[in-house]
Amino acid sequence: MSPKEPSSAPKLELFCKLQAEKVPFIAKANVPSIFGKFTVYGFLEHATGKEHLAIVAGEIDARRRIPVRVHSECWTGDVLGSLKCDCRQQLEEALRHIGEHGGMVLYLRQEGRGIGLLNKLKAYALQEQGLDTVEANHSLGFPDDLRTYDCAVEMLKFFGITKVKLLTNNPRKIGALESAGIEVERERHQLASNPHNLRYLKTKARKSGHMLDFEEEAL
Repeated sequence: MSPKEPSSAPKLELFCKLQAEKVPFIAKANVPSIFGKFTVYGFLEHATGKEHLAIVAGEIDARRRIPVRVHSECWTGDVLGSLKCDCRQQLEEALRHIGEHGGMVLYLRQEGRGIGLLNKLKAYALQEQGLDTVEANHSLGFPDDLRTYDCAVEMLKFFGITKVKLLTNNPRKIGALESAGIEVERERHQLASNPHNLRYLKTKARKSGHMLDFEEEAL
């Protein structure tokens, strides 16, 4: 008599559970960094197939207010160190901050404010012709900003987090988390501008409501 095949029920149950979750946790690993010791948690967004990351430093005590940065992928800034935006500065400062104080950076794959890298390059080409960042998006048929923060909310829920100290200048991020029942205390996250990104930053403040203070920077 041949031995029975092991039941596939546990695997099926796990598969169904993962499918039921919008952004299930998939894997984690420890990653030593120049900014500190991090544990990186990987999540998969079923609707888009995008892989999002939670970069965690220290122990997460959900009873406390956790320092959090919600960072959208920016290949030109994060990888090349582009001076056309402040994305790399913001990412590195956030990693430095949580490396020292604990907390997490949620790294969302929403390149180019959600329009993707190739469309972002097209937008850059239009900016070279004189359009600002918002006008370039509109010229390509996109709104100012296509990003959503549902994934960030789901990732915070995974850790049981209900209170955050959010490192941001973007009121849309604050609103998205608060509308999901997360208590937000904002921490200003403005870094020095340069001649290449000053117009971009001022456009974000004027047209997208970002909370940036250029008078203080000039002092």
